[in-house]
Amino acid sequence: MNKIKTVTHVNNVRLRQDGRAVIILDQSLLPSKTEYLELEKLEQMCDAIFHLKVRGAPAIGICAAYCMSVLAARISDVEGMKSCCDRISDKNFLDMMQKNGEKLKVSRPTAVNLAWAVDRVMDAAASAAGDEDSLQAGASTIAEAMCTEAVKIHDEDISMCKAIAEYGLELVNPGDGILTHCNAGPLATSRYGTALGPILLGKEKGIDFKVFADETRPLLQGARITAYELMNAGVDVTLICDNMASMAMKNGWIQACFVGCDRVAMNGDTANKIGTSGVAVLAKHYGIPFYVLGPTSTIDPRCATGDDIPIELRSPDEIREKYFAESVAPEDVKCFNPAFDVTDHTLITAIITEKGICRPPFEISLKAATEK
Repeated sequence: MNKIKTVTHVNNVRLRQDGRAVIILDQSLLPSKTEYLELEKLEQMCDAIFHLKVRGAPAIGICAAYCMSVLAARISDVEGMKSCCDRISDKNFLDMMQKNGEKLKVSRPTAVNLAWAVDRVMDAAASAAGDEDSLQAGASTIAEAMCTEAVKIHDEDISMCKAIAEYGLELVNPGDGILTHCNAGPLATSRYGTALGPILLGKEKGIDFKVFADETRPLLQGARITAYELMNAGVDVTLICDNMASMAMKNGWIQACFVGCDRVAMNGDTANKIGTSGVAVLAKHYGIPFYVLGPTSTIDPRCATGDDIPIELRSPDEIREKYFAESVAPEDVKCFNPAFDVTDHTLITAIITEKGICRPPFEISLKAATEK
């Protein structure tokens, strides 16, 4: 991967001007380093997604869409240099892109936006190719359609973030203490974020909140990224360890919990970074509203309940030694390191989407949101 060093980040995910690379901010290096990567090959793209160099469900979806566009453009470049009789058919081109898409999808299986974005770009490709009886559209035409769809996904995400932020802001009062887990801010999306959206939009409107950010083991997205984003925005943020949430709630410091999500089942069960379920249990005990914020693209009609959500298991080393100078556990100790857990719908006060606030019964409200 080519490395681009810069002191500011305009966008955390974007298409290079020539359309032949995806440029991402390497979130795995934050907050100590600000470095951009250019992704040109499928292997680089899969590596960036798996190793959380790009992370956050909406951002992963945007990245995947652009990755598909770049791969298609690079194939079309090669095809353009061949004679007409040697060029691959539209069907073969689509088959190649479908295989690339499947490899991207398995990079991180829990976040539904990844597969959703790949499938959406592939649908645009199929539409551009037309049926088998029509004249061949050509690789360049199909690649252009895929790029157009990827840009559309990005633009929609920006609007989505603003809408979620507006709806979420209705649920809290100035000066409230808000606890958040993991990171669902601008770096995880395209602009305001989801869970952090109401907080950042509120700041723009002169409304201040007191935010308590769980560090979020084992990858510390709360400590490394949420604290980083909120401090840069001038928000009053206090970093706490994951096992301090109960004390903060008992002390009366928390009036609401805002968390993001990577997948929502049709009954309202939600998957988010490991530890989210525990926060929801604590909030229920202390009578604190627990809100999940995310776009309707994270609602998976194929998942009836949280039991249907695949949970990604990650390397034991992320528990034993990641972010430490030396291992903090015995080298051979057994580790259980799921990336996500599922929060039961009975613990969730409401799910805030860009189409409105969904309340129980979620089977009805989520279905209505996806049909708007």
